[in-house]
Amino acid sequence: MRWLDFPDMEKPSAGLAPKTMRLDPIRTARTAHTQSYHMPRNYRKKNWKEPKPLIDIFQEKAWITIVAEIAGFNKETLKIEVKDQKLTLSAKAKDRRYYKSLNLPKEVIPNVMHTTYKNGVLEIKLKKAEKEPTINRRS
Repeated sequence: MRWLDFPDMEKPSAGLAPKTMRLDPIRTARTAHTQSYHMPRNYRKKNWKEPKPLIDIFQEKAWITIVAEIAGFNKETLKIEVKDQKLTLSAKAKDRRYYKSLNLPKEVIPNVMHTTYKNGVLEIKLKKAEKEPTINRRS
């Protein structure tokens, strides 16, 4: 029982009950909290980056809706380009830029687009292009 040995405590003799332990308050106060508390190493020098904007794509019968969270950009600096099945979204601010290219699930009409930008959330509604049904002709 070495781990219970204290300098002020006498070792019990055979057959006798151990004496009560007396601790020196000054000695225990110095040694009680020797470990300092600090952050783990992997969090100390980590460079925290701004999270990427979230983008959701919803399909309805005749519309495709894209909702993007782009906080910190002005409405005037947003640029939206649509071509075939591809949507390109870009924005500029003084100290940062954002660029995202998305493949759309269906082909859309680029001229029919409704956009709203409020509180850092951009909503884009695009009209789906209706394709003519193919007719199987047998010759």
